[in-house]
Amino acid sequence: MNELPFMLPVGLLTSDGHLHRQGLMRPATALDEIEPLGDPRVQRNEAYYPLLLLARVTTRLGPFAPVTPDVLAALPAADFAHLQQLYAHLNSGHAPAAFTPPTHAPAAPVPAALPDTFLPDTVETECPHCGAVLELDLSADLAGA
Repeated sequence: MNELPFMLPVGLLTSDGHLHRQGLMRPATALDEIEPLGDPRVQRNEAYYPLLLLARVTTRLGPFAPVTPDVLAALPAADFAHLQQLYAHLNSGHAPAAFTPPTHAPAAPVPAALPDTFLPDTVETECPHCGAVLELDLSADLAGA
């Protein structure tokens, strides 16, 4: 099966301080999409389905092969959304776009401060475990924390 290399936008930071962004994903089979439906975690909470499905088709993430649901659960939300989009593209019947890993690129400078209009002051989200609706205050200055 053809595997598609990918680069996560944020990356998985492991306890040893390494950031892992590169991985491989393969196209799904019918069994990949059907089998997680019988998992008790999915039966209790259907939001768990994409996590199990992506763990089946993500064949490598940094040093992790196979990639377990626990590894994917530790990803930042932006990376998980990226994998979901990649999955949809890879399994849509369209040929995947060619990917060439960068050979060497200088690191982009990190801005000292982001403009106030870059992010809203608050963001509403839902806890994936208990379903509680949370409002996160993004206006707090965490530089001194």
